[in-house]
Amino acid sequence: MGWDAASLPDASGRTVVITGANAGVGYFTAEQLARAGAHVVLACRDPERAEAAVSAIRRRVTRASVEAMPLDVTDRRSIDAAAEAILEHGAVDALVLNAGIVHPPRSRRTDDEGNELVLSTNVLGHFRLVARALPALTSAPDPRVVTLGSLASRLGRLRLDDLQLERSYSSWRAYAGSKIASQAFGFELDRRLRASGTPVRSIVVHPGYSTSGRTPGIRGVNQPTRLKRFADNLQAAWTQGKDDGAHVPVRAVLDADIEGGDYLGPALWTKGAPVHAPATRASRSPRLGARLWPLLEQASCQPFALL
Repeated sequence: MGWDAASLPDASGRTVVITGANAGVGYFTAEQLARAGAHVVLACRDPERAEAAVSAIRRRVTRASVEAMPLDVTDRRSIDAAAEAILEHGAVDALVLNAGIVHPPRSRRTDDEGNELVLSTNVLGHFRLVARALPALTSAPDPRVVTLGSLASRLGRLRLDDLQLERSYSSWRAYAGSKIASQAFGFELDRRLRASGTPVRSIVVHPGYSTSGRTPGIRGVNQPTRLKRFADNLQAAWTQGKDDGAHVPVRAVLDADIEGGDYLGPALWTKGAPVHAPATRASRSPRLGARLWPLLEQASCQPFALL
């Protein structure tokens, strides 16, 4: 039997932390999990946008259990404070690594630590967060880390000899490379979790080609212009709304049959029901994952020890 996104399992009693959940796929992941009964924590950089998202979920979901948490994934102090807040929550059932830059700058920029901004946002911040917050997951009955990858991982390559793109920056190279690195991190994390005997599952997903112009309008969350809706609907044959894209990470969080190391995406590649999908050879490569791991530790200044 397939997964029915319209009839989710009861998630009452579960706590799910979602980074970058004030808009896009992250917001709809939060809304759908709240509707299933989960307590959802929106870990977001902008407090006003986070509160707008919390208010929207409360308007749209009866008796929703939702809160906001400050998190800027490019700021180590913010990451560390968020990790401490997650640990204070007690058992956390899932951590969804959703925050990211989708439209990178044309010229190379860095965070305050000197790391290339797209890599910092899409990969390094999450690496540090998981390393520090992982103990909060180990006491949950079925804990999971869900990493948002992308179809862009099929359209580029990861340059380990120039991970920070100091010699070869372009906006597309930065985005595609960061998504390959995100996926490679998710798969390598699962291998290391299994080897250590830790019960946490690491699952990697991609939401297909999900656009705001095909997404329901929500005040303070998604308010595309008429022109944006018109342009996005011209691509309806191969796109879907971000609410549909969220079905993939929601399944990764809730489906009891999903295993660590699984890769999920829309059935029709860019759109459709959430199903198991083939990941790229590069992102699944144990050799690439093993070589990438110490580079992420170094760039994030975060050793990642598993008990």
